[in-house]
Amino acid sequence: MILFIISELPMHGYRIAKELEKKSSGYFKLTGSTAYSALRRLEREGLVLSSWKQVTKKQRRRCYELTGKGRQILTEKLAEWQRFSHATNKVISHQSGSTHSGRP
Repeated sequence: MILFIISELPMHGYRIAKELEKKSSGYFKLTGSTAYSALRRLEREGLVLSSWKQVTKKQRRRCYELTGKGRQILTEKLAEWQRFSHATNKVISHQSGSTHSGRP
């Protein structure tokens, strides 16, 4: 999900966490340490690049953007998620219509 957020627009870690929270209607809330740990791991794996951007005269922020490898992995993961989501929905919609044993 972090890769997807970054794919839309390169941004700094705090904003990535806030965008994820906003787009998930508050379901995903990353702490700063969780977001930055994930971003460092993604950078080590070669999926994102970071660079310092001057925000104000005295303030800089580390901004993250996808690499080519990151875009490829994102495409693969999105396809995998869509297959998973589709299969899950099929099971749930099939199950909700038939409760033979009284068990969920």
